[in-house]
Formats: sequence, C-alpha cells, structure tokens
Amino acid sequence: MAERYYPNEMGGLSIEELAPESAKDSLSKLRSLPYDTISQRLKLDAINLKHEVVRETWAAKGRHVNDYRLYTGTLGTAYLLFKSYQITRNNDDLALCSDIIQACDAGCNGSGPPTFIGGHAGIYALGTVAAKNNGDDQLCQQFLTKFKEIKLPIDLGDDLFYGRAGYLWACSFLNKHLGKGTISISQMRAVVNELIKAGRKLLKLENFKSPLMYESRGKKYWGAAHGLAGVMNVLLDMELKQDEIEDVKGALRYMIKNRFSSGNYRTSEGDESDVLVHWCHGAPGVALTLAKAAKVFGDDEFLEAAREAGEVVWRRGLLKRVGICHGISGNAYVFLSLYRLTGKEEYLYKAKAFACFLHDRAHTLICEGIMHKGDHPFSLFEGIGGMACLFLDLVEPFESRFPAYEV
Repeated sequence: MAERYYPNEMGGLSIEELAPESAKDSLSKLRSLPYDTISQRLKLDAINLKHEVVRETWAAKGRHVNDYRLYTGTLGTAYLLFKSYQITRNNDDLALCSDIIQACDAGCNGSGPPTFIGGHAGIYALGTVAAKNNGDDQLCQQFLTKFKEIKLPIDLGDDLFYGRAGYLWACSFLNKHLGKGTISISQMRAVVNELIKAGRKLLKLENFKSPLMYESRGKKYWGAAHGLAGVMNVLLDMELKQDEIEDVKGALRYMIKNRFSSGNYRTSEGDESDVLVHWCHGAPGVALTLAKAAKVFGDDEFLEAAREAGEVVWRRGLLKRVGICHGISGNAYVFLSLYRLTGKEEYLYKAKAFACFLHDRAHTLICEGIMHKGDHPFSLFEGIGGMACLFLDLVEPFESRFPAYEV
C-alpha cells in the first residue's frame, strides 16, 4: 500500500507556518512563505503550465483534434483556458478556449456519451458558457440549442462519466453560468426520475441495505467517477422529493457505515482491498460528496464524515501521480472543499502543502522516473492540466471547484 504514495512529512494538525529561518529544505522554505506570496508563485507556474499544455495538445498537433473529451482530450485544454480566464481575465485565453471548443465540436460530430466529462454534452455546455463570456451571442445560442437537442439513449447508464449523472452535471453547469432555468426543471426532473428508479430497482433485485445502488461495467462502484458517490453528488444539486432526499441520505450513511476501518472507502461493493485513495475511487471523491451533503442538509453527521475522509487524504494522498483523477492535484481539492465549507485555516494549509509539494518536487520526481507523468501527461484529468487548474484555484480558494465535479 505504501508504495502508491509518498509519506507525508509536512506536519499533520498544526496550521502554524514554519519560521523561514528554521526551514531545512526547499519545500519547507516554500511552505514557510506568506500565503499571498505562495499563491502568486503558483499562479505564475500555472500560467507556464497552461502554455505548455496548449503547445503540446493544440499547436504541436496542428490545431487538429483527435481526442475531443474533457478527461484526456483537447476539451480539457479548453477547460484550463477558461479557468485561467476566470482568474486572470485574459481575453486571449477565452478566445483560444472558444477556438478549441469549436474544433472539438467538429471532431466529435455528436458522438460519444452525452456527458460533461466523456462526451459531446461537455463540448456544448462549455462552448455555451465560453461564448457567453466572450460576448458571442450567436455561437452561444448555437451551442445551447445543440445541448437542448441531445436525446438520451434508453439504455444509457447512470454514472458520472458515461451516464445520466454526467448529463445532469452538464445541466447544472449551464444553469450556474447562464442562470437558473436555462435547462428547465422539467427536463432535468425526467432524468432524475430515471436515476432514482434505476437506483431503487437494483436495490429490490439484490436486496441491498443501501436505498440506492448503481452498476457500471458489471461492478457496483462506490466512487466519484463511476459509482454511488458520483451519482449522489449530482443528485444533491437537484430539486428532490422528501423520499428521494431520505434515499440520498441513506445511501451516504450506508457508505459511511461500511467504510474500511482505516476511514478509506471501498472501490466497489464487496471490495476488501484498502488501496486506492483517489478522486475516482476511494476517500477523496467521497469526501467531496460528503462535504456537499453537509452544506445541502446542514447535517453534522456528514460534516464529520467528510472531515474524517479528509484525514485519510492527508495521510495517504501524496500519490505518485500529478493529475486530478488519481493524483495529488485531485486530492488537494478535498482540502479546498473543506475550507470553503468550514472556513478553517487548517484546510487551506493542507491544500497549500499539497500544492507546494507539487510545485517543488513534481518536475524532478517525474524526470527521475519516481513519479508517473500520466498516460496522457498534458491532459486535464491525468496530467499537468489538472495541476495547473489546482494552482489557479489556490489564488482564489473560496471560488475553487474540482473540475467537472463541483458546480
């Protein structure tokens, strides 16, 4: 288990800064600096990373799109550019973001699952929002029309990556950026009905103690990407009936009750391997969902569970990868979420510590072959694109959001 992550030697519970004169190495010296100084260094690093990502995924490929997805493809570059625009207000970023989205649209041609992360719903939703910010009303309407014309297949799954939850997340993204009602409640409600129905159906067939359960690719996953935590995360943004609210609470309580003794969460139903501490599988993704549940329901039970999951991430979350799906960058977002929720400086300290570790050591560790650069090293979810997003989010931590998971 230990070989999957680096030992966290950055101090556990104290939020006090190191005195610069007592810092013994470059990482300690970096962490000892005032937060404003660190955030500006991270911002500069993020901008340099952004340029590298654009060069490798766009310019070097002749501005041609092979992989249009947000997860590993060129749409992830567009998302990074949009995040950069939000922080820097650089209109060049927004213009390039729009150009890339249009190329993704042409390359996609309506294919793939109708989700934000894995298919054309992400292209249309991000395209709509980017065009709106760019003042291009005609392009905004074109993308919005394409989104509203999406027809969900009858046999569509339920998860965030490939299923109904991923479509609903795209709806929430549009409603946040263009205004409530951009995607009507009735249109979303029809999909919510199918999600609830599917979750209860599996319960009846296999007699689970959780009131909701979902299956993806033959497994009953618990995590954010393909499982229960991801579906609950999306449902928490929906207008639910009282019995549906109780089912969501019950599903979360089921996971809390049946987590590992370490505090980590199972990859799937029946899994006994306490190994993965990733956003996609394990405590990080569940922690983000529990934090949202604590905010939505005002329930101390979910707040405490989110904090406990955060402790797992602090102990075992310095993974030997950089990305947001299964790397240090994604795990750092847990602390940003807890900071927004509680206002406690402890969590900002921990997010900063993970970011400082990346800033100080990631490049060297990758060059030495000690840290995995990712199968798609410049992508949003597996590579340095996600790290750049994290660094930008640390500039304005109260506005931070895990890409394509926190609305």
